[in-house]
Order: sequence, then C-alpha cells, then structure tokens
Amino acid sequence: MITCFIRYEIDPFRKDDFAAYARNWGEAIPRCGADLIGYFSPHEGSATTAYGVYNIESLAAYEAYRARLAADPLGRENYEFARRERFIFKEDRIFLKNVSLPHGKV
Repeated sequence: MITCFIRYEIDPFRKDDFAAYARNWGEAIPRCGADLIGYFSPHEGSATTAYGVYNIESLAAYEAYRARLAADPLGRENYEFARRERFIFKEDRIFLKNVSLPHGKV
C-alpha cells in the first residue's frame, strides 16, 4: 500500500471553490478505486496550502485508477471546474509508504 499526498497552492480568496472541488473528489475518488483519507483546506497558518491524501495498492493500480477517474463524469467535470476557475495555482504529488506500522494503542 502506498499513500499519495497532493500538495496544492490555492487562491486564499477562493477556499470555498477548493472545498467544492474536494467534496466532488470525495465522491469520485472512492468510486474509481482509491481509499480517500481526505482533502484538507487552510484553517490556521498558511492561507494557501491545502492537501489531498489517499491510499492506493501500488503505482500500477494508481495508473488504472487515474484512467477510471479521467473517464468518470464527475471526475471530468471536476478537472474542468479547476481548469476553468483557476483557484489552484500549483499541484505536487508524492507517493510515500507508511514505515511506522504497526502503531501502538492510544
């Protein structure tokens, strides 16, 4: 299992648009095969940094998932929404694996 961390630089005056974008992914991403952890928008501190985080089985599974997401009607609509409205200035992806497992109990 790997985790994809997407770091966004967003327009600080368009956080509501980013939230709508995130809610759309909340439907499309799980439907297309990834385990969505969540989208995170600025609250305190930076007003321009946001994150999307999801788990996927492997990089090969990621490629198949991306194809399904691009073909998904809501996925296509959401990509177009972001392109048209331009509230995302920058997007970076990194794939990491959790090496601290198993965790102790709280």
